[in-house]
Amino acid sequence: MNIEVIVVGKLKEKYLKMGIAEYLKRLDAYANVKVIELADEPTKENMSQAEEEAVLAKEADRIKAKLDPSRKVIVLAIEGKLISSEELASQLNDYATYGQSKVTFIIGGSLGLHKSLKKSADLSISFGRITLPHQLMRLVLVEQIYRAFRIMKGHAYHK
Repeated sequence: MNIEVIVVGKLKEKYLKMGIAEYLKRLDAYANVKVIELADEPTKENMSQAEEEAVLAKEADRIKAKLDPSRKVIVLAIEGKLISSEELASQLNDYATYGQSKVTFIIGGSLGLHKSLKKSADLSISFGRITLPHQLMRLVLVEQIYRAFRIMKGHAYHK
């Protein structure tokens, strides 16, 4: 499989970088996985709804510029479908089985994702109803992708 993870914002914390690098190394046996970092828009406290909407729209434009229409798109959103590790494995397995081996996951910035991205995605998922910093979510997602491949291990999935 060929997996992209598009993320808004630069990862600064060394421990998160190390964790992500470890899972990307482990994933190398199963899939080509690439993380694409996009710039985030500056935010301030007490932003109006219109200011938040403008930030989300600018970030969405950057994301859309990187999207390939031939890829399945999965967005991470707190209000998305609650999904277990096994369900993620099953979804990736289904995509691969039916000729959709190119998948893009999207993690928004500190304000989340613009509604247009959520609406146009093939799937909107959530790993729980708690709010996690988007940088930490990046590590959680890469670990869950790795776990999904470990769950599917018996299915001859390799590069």
